[in-house]
Amino acid sequence: MVSLFNFELSCPNSYLGGVTAQTFRHEIDEALKMYDRYVVCLDKVPEDCERSLESLMEKAIKAYDKRGPHMRHGIALDRHVTIILSQTEHDRPLCGIYFNLHSPYQKKVSEKAAKAEK
Repeated sequence: MVSLFNFELSCPNSYLGGVTAQTFRHEIDEALKMYDRYVVCLDKVPEDCERSLESLMEKAIKAYDKRGPHMRHGIALDRHVTIILSQTEHDRPLCGIYFNLHSPYQKKVSEKAAKAEK
């Protein structure tokens, strides 16, 4: 037996016009504190990280604004950071900023080796 659910969202993007990267300044500042204190990144200094966070936040807002009627998230990422905006019952989306684990020293696995491991 298959159950289908059809959830309709009423005007899911109606309030987003006033949301900017500065709306999430607190989250960006907290992420920068963690970056400065805990994250080791060989090719991105803290000032570059702040610019990246603001740029990614703008991209996440655009993705959130243009999401489909049944979608709840806007996501933007680069090799080092992922930003997710999630729909809530309030006017302001929930914001998550995640630092991706990445090593420039990690050996790249060739496609043949990857297929052989499976």
